[in-house]
Amino acid sequence: MILFSEVSKRYPDGTVALDKVSFTVPAGEFACIVGPSGAGKTTLIKLLTREELPSEGEVRFGEREVASLSPREIINLRRELGVIYQNYRLLPKRTAFENVALALEVLGRSDREIREVVPHVLSLVGLESRASHFPYQLSGGEQQRLVIARALAPEPKALIADEPTGNIDPESAWAIFKLLEKINKMGTTVLVATHAAAIVDQLNERVIGLERGRVVRDVKKGGYSGKKGC
Repeated sequence: MILFSEVSKRYPDGTVALDKVSFTVPAGEFACIVGPSGAGKTTLIKLLTREELPSEGEVRFGEREVASLSPREIINLRRELGVIYQNYRLLPKRTAFENVALALEVLGRSDREIREVVPHVLSLVGLESRASHFPYQLSGGEQQRLVIARALAPEPKALIADEPTGNIDPESAWAIFKLLEKINKMGTTVLVATHAAAIVDQLNERVIGLERGRVVRDVKKGGYSGKKGC
């Protein structure tokens, strides 16, 4: 479960990124955080992954209050959160297989497990034939699918995506969202921060709308342009 309770985030220059934001995402749910640039979406993700601390309020993942975690507990938290970034953060001199394998190597997984898991997740995202390719040999959509495979390899409890379709064409963007839905149906909680309202409108998933750091709508199912409320 992901919980934000009366969370505010103010920066030293006076910018208010989040203002008393409250919502809960139960385990196994797919939720989209939508809103224009500057709405507070990325700040929300950074608070969840403990890259930043809230000025007020409480952020929880499962039973843990994120702001109060020790350095070791933060490492454990991030192992349970598969994070998907807009700018990919792939290693250019490693193949697709090696980029995914690294996520397991840093966790101390055995060579045997790596040989089993990496082909499985590459197949899941449709990149089994691209295992030996380097990132520059992949399209933007393929690179994003590789990022998803890397995030999935350690079997996280939740996938957290920050503008995962910002750098790819509409057709590839739609494919990424459908892939995330597929992963969610396999049991993984998915939280996506996006400004792609047109795509979100076509999904039948929960939508939490942010504007100027405040929650302005929370629609359980049926798209971004639905009426306010649940």
